[in-house]
Amino acid sequence: MTTLIQHNNKNYKVDLENRRITFLDTRFYYSESGQFLPSVTTILEAYPKGAQYYEWLKKNGQDSDDIRDEAGRRGSIVHNLTERYDAGEELSLLDNNGNLGYTLTEWNALAKWVNFRERHKFDVIYSEQNIVSDKLGHAGTLDRIISIDGELWLLDIKTSSAIYPSYWLQVAAYKQMAETELNLKIDRVGIWWSNAKTRTEKEYQGVGWQLVTKTDTTKDTELFNATKKLWLAENEGSKPKQVSYSLSYLLDTMPAQLVCKKCGVADDIVIGEGKGPHFAAITCGSCGGYIKWATEKEVNSLTIKNK
Repeated sequence: MTTLIQHNNKNYKVDLENRRITFLDTRFYYSESGQFLPSVTTILEAYPKGAQYYEWLKKNGQDSDDIRDEAGRRGSIVHNLTERYDAGEELSLLDNNGNLGYTLTEWNALAKWVNFRERHKFDVIYSEQNIVSDKLGHAGTLDRIISIDGELWLLDIKTSSAIYPSYWLQVAAYKQMAETELNLKIDRVGIWWSNAKTRTEKEYQGVGWQLVTKTDTTKDTELFNATKKLWLAENEGSKPKQVSYSLSYLLDTMPAQLVCKKCGVADDIVIGEGKGPHFAAITCGSCGGYIKWATEKEVNSLTIKNK
């Protein structure tokens, strides 16, 4: 029996019968029909990044991968913090040993989200909701669907240094997925930006954060669909990478054969109680001769081998 597990927005297949776990490519989601569907963000890799992106690459050179990975790590932590806060969990900056559990940048982003929620009393309908749509042919994770004044808003949380055009294609695709798979009517989409340069408070703006919204995503949806066609053309026949491991490992320290030195019979053994520091004694089942002392791990390994 194979079970699909979703954890931290990643998919894993667990085969209990064969004791194997397979880590699925994070660019793809595993659908109920058994298909691997590309994520919205993976599809948007085909969207033009613009001259500023390539200037940034030239400026940062070999450090660009580290900067990107750090930004992704920070974004994941902020998403996790806001999700836990919305679920009613009390969060602490200090860990059990009194040390900082988060960077001040990460904690500052959470403080901005708290300010946003305190100023706008809304109900969270869905939080970090995975949607895998065989009908649309792609998948993704929706950060929030909330209800404000009777309207349904779809929000995406961003910690980046700017709001890029591809973000609107992303939320437009999420809006279409929510309406197709969750049977919702989304009234507005928005990007909640924790890294805004704002210094004043307005209706959907605070110090250092901003909520930018749209009601019409028609053009963004068209652009996403065009980008998807380009991605499919460039990645035709591509398959997700999968890495598989055993669910458990145990070092086998026993020899291939346990041969009795007294009578020469192989693998006819009796496991008995050990003496002193020894966990067990292995003796010959034919003549009763001593073969070796064994540790608990060796006995477990021997038992598994003989099952």
